Amino acid sequence: MELEETIKLKYDLKVAIVILNYNGLHHLKRFLPSIIQHKPDYADIIIADNASTDQSLEYLHSSHPGIQILELDQNTGYAGGYNNALDQVNAEYYFLLNSDVEINHTSINALINFLDNHPAYAACQPKVKSYLQRDEFEYAGASGGWIDFFGYPLCRGRILATNEKDVGQYDDMQRIFWATGAALMIRSEVFHKVGGFDSDFFAHMEEIDLCWRIQRIGMHIGVVPESEIYHLGGGTLSYESPRKTFLNFRNSLYILAKNQRGHIVIWMLFIRLVLDGIAGIRFLCLADWRNFMAIIKAHLHFYVNLPDTWKKRKAFLHRMEEQGIKERVALDGKYSGCIVWDYFILRKKKFSQLGINEQREKEI
Repeated sequence: MELEETIKLKYDLKVAIVILNYNGLHHLKRFLPSIIQHKPDYADIIIADNASTDQSLEYLHSSHPGIQILELDQNTGYAGGYNNALDQVNAEYYFLLNSDVEINHTSINALINFLDNHPAYAACQPKVKSYLQRDEFEYAGASGGWIDFFGYPLCRGRILATNEKDVGQYDDMQRIFWATGAALMIRSEVFHKVGGFDSDFFAHMEEIDLCWRIQRIGMHIGVVPESEIYHLGGGTLSYESPRKTFLNFRNSLYILAKNQRGHIVIWMLFIRLVLDGIAGIRFLCLADWRNFMAIIKAHLHFYVNLPDTWKKRKAFLHRMEEQGIKERVALDGKYSGCIVWDYFILRKKKFSQLGINEQREKEI
């Protein structure tokens, strides 16, 4: 039996473009037409509605009656919402796409072609640019996600709050540490093999945790800059939101506790306590009490839930053991320095200033 016929028997769809919506009527009206216009014929659009209370469902039923809708009974955030939705979708590839994204005719095809021709890669992302400042990279992923020694994320084209202009400097396909959840193309088989998203994250950084687990089982993550999207960003929570600060700091600690190597995780968490404390002091100096308290609450929440997080750590190790998987130690996209020190003390605001070229693996 030919491979193409085998795939047709195993999956209902080649690609499922799954858009998670929560009270996003304004985004659906603005961005869904471009997705319908530019999607490949072999891809179907599925809207997973996270128990919206606005007029989203009415709009979809009246304006786009041909689009499949999965109506979820409660809002469980990005992580839980996608887990619940993807349990109901049988496709070879999932393309998880934020509702505030504009695509073009090459956005999806380039990602599919990449995964079709690179079986060692479980997931990939496009180049993510700003919808409002179209010559700049966008915060959520830019041209591929990395992580520093202490677990702080950064991107090719975006370090902390600084987005670079895109002049083609990161147009090479590279292995990366994590791919953005704003536009994540992933093999469905691998997504379920590693347990999907951690629903306790609710939102923010769950894709980093997922990609770390994917790398641990020996597969790679890639960025395909030939594919390009424009992301509005801050569609659910603004980047200055204390709620977002809470989720980012708490979930970053979750990621370390779940995935970092056992012989260094304890002292690394202590160092993170110090570094996050410095970030809190910075908010105090700016008289930003709400974000200061968000960091305090993030750490308290993390330590209260550390026993449960540790159980997840052990459960994933047991999952790999049951499947006969030897954990991969040398991971792609890891920066050996401290991005907080480099950014605030050494004033390095661009990815190209970090001297990573000597550390990184070769182009794909």
